Amino acid sequence: MSGAVLVTGGGTGIGEAIARRFAADGWRVAVNGRRREPIAAVAAAIDGVPVQGDTADPAEAERVVAESVAALGGLDAVILNAGIAHSGTVLEQTPESFERVLRTNVIGSFLVARAALPHVLERKGSLIAISSAAALTAGPQSAAYCTSKAALSMLMKSIAVDYGEAGIRANSVCPAWVRTDMGDAMMDELGEQHGIDREEAYRWANRFTPARRPATLDEVAGTVVFLASPDAGYVNGTAIPIDGGATSVNVGLLWDIQ
Repeated sequence: MSGAVLVTGGGTGIGEAIARRFAADGWRVAVNGRRREPIAAVAAAIDGVPVQGDTADPAEAERVVAESVAALGGLDAVILNAGIAHSGTVLEQTPESFERVLRTNVIGSFLVARAALPHVLERKGSLIAISSAAALTAGPQSAAYCTSKAALSMLMKSIAVDYGEAGIRANSVCPAWVRTDMGDAMMDELGEQHGIDREEAYRWANRFTPARRPATLDEVAGTVVFLASPDAGYVNGTAIPIDGGATSVNVGLLWDIQ
């Protein structure tokens, strides 16, 4: 299948990998992000369309969708990937920092979905949110991020319930650790704390994961493209873990793992 897709947060990391995978499969791709240089570079590499804008702003979200529709001739799929993180417990978060994470990760996705739905409905298409394993299990000092990702997955379930009869499919994917530039930086920081290198840090962070490794960008992008395809025509309202089995593990019973 080929079609027209908008990828928010498509200038780097998971979003870039998703945009490239769609383009490789013959889709026309609009690449959105707040910074012009990264999205322009990705769009140029895949013969796509850069659409700059902050989707957490209502007027900007409307414009991003309108420009994408105009450039692509419609929308078959929307990938809601734009997101940020801000670490801290509930007592450590400020109201402003907590709200900033939810505004980008949840409100921004809602605004894009709201603007795009009439166009996606015309083609009985698909919305896919890039959530996180943090939507399914909480991590330490991640109150805002975990809350936002759980809300994002529930937003997709709500869209599936409300518009499934009209032909819309809305799902989320929930990656755990993924080997990205951001992941590398976090592993370097973890490695400094434990006196180990980046590769050892990835292994340490995934020591309770059955796969014992992080996901690759291609594995995440491949799952997203599958969800947008007719092969996933009866997959709706799901939150699919891409976590190497981590959320299946009862860590309280893993006393032999170092």
